[in-house]
Amino acid sequence: PHSGQGGHAYLREWLWWAGLLCMGVGEAANFAAYAFAPATLVTPLGALSVLVSAVLSSIFLNEQLNVHGKIGCILSVLGSTVMVIHAPQEEEVSSLESMAEKLKDPGFIVFAVCVLASSLLLIFVAGPRYGQSNVLVYVLVCSAIGSLSVSCVKGLGIALKELFSGKPVLKEPLGWVLLVCLVICISIQLNYLNKALDIFNTSVVTPIYYVLFTTAVMTCSAILFKEWQHMVLDNIIGSISGFLTIVSGIFLLHAFRDMPFTPNLLPLFLQPGRADPHLPWSSADRHQSCQHQPLLPSEDKGSQSAEEEEEK
Repeated sequence: PHSGQGGHAYLREWLWWAGLLCMGVGEAANFAAYAFAPATLVTPLGALSVLVSAVLSSIFLNEQLNVHGKIGCILSVLGSTVMVIHAPQEEEVSSLESMAEKLKDPGFIVFAVCVLASSLLLIFVAGPRYGQSNVLVYVLVCSAIGSLSVSCVKGLGIALKELFSGKPVLKEPLGWVLLVCLVICISIQLNYLNKALDIFNTSVVTPIYYVLFTTAVMTCSAILFKEWQHMVLDNIIGSISGFLTIVSGIFLLHAFRDMPFTPNLLPLFLQPGRADPHLPWSSADRHQSCQHQPLLPSEDKGSQSAEEEEEK
């Protein structure tokens, strides 16, 4: 049961824990993807999970997937394909030493300080005042902290690759620091995302969270790994276009989820009664003609009486 106040009642539900376990397995696979591919490519492809969940819920939970939802699914697949084709190439980071050099970059330090400062303001200042009424407060916290968690995941993926290759990674302090930061970031993300989902509708939270989180991760990756530095203009336009296409698909999939789509919303020439020219007029036309019918005889009667008076 949802408290509607951003509480922690969900912690007593076994179904929530089962869902959390499944999410953990999925995030483990996501973790592996970050170790081998640019974050700017991996994060937007998370839209496919939204698509799969929509399709599976329509199959197993008997939720209706209307025309808007189906168009949204198609747009998400097309946008993901475009993003894969125009994927950016990150600078090669093959060791924790090179990762440490990138973390010391002034641009990333400024970005991380801005993220932490804005998150603290949102949590302690904006949260108590506007958290119950504005969906952006908690979602912005999740998105901002999530961009840092992706950087930690990237570093830990590099550490695991070095560990499997036989290097003494466990003696490196950076790996443990990244692990602690990742646990803290994920805990904050889960807490405030569940608060947002507890207070607001899922169809509102999901598309906003996806757009803000992906934008934050792409910004962080562009600063940290210089993923956009060596891209030609065609690939930049293609990546942005693919991302906006995915955003459009996610918006259509969730914003109009509860809106029934009836044939009356179609243009007249596409409605079932208009498809065949040999069919009689629709009831709406007959009703409209009945409305105009009293006006026409009265005008005729008036003209006829005027003609009779002139003849007399």
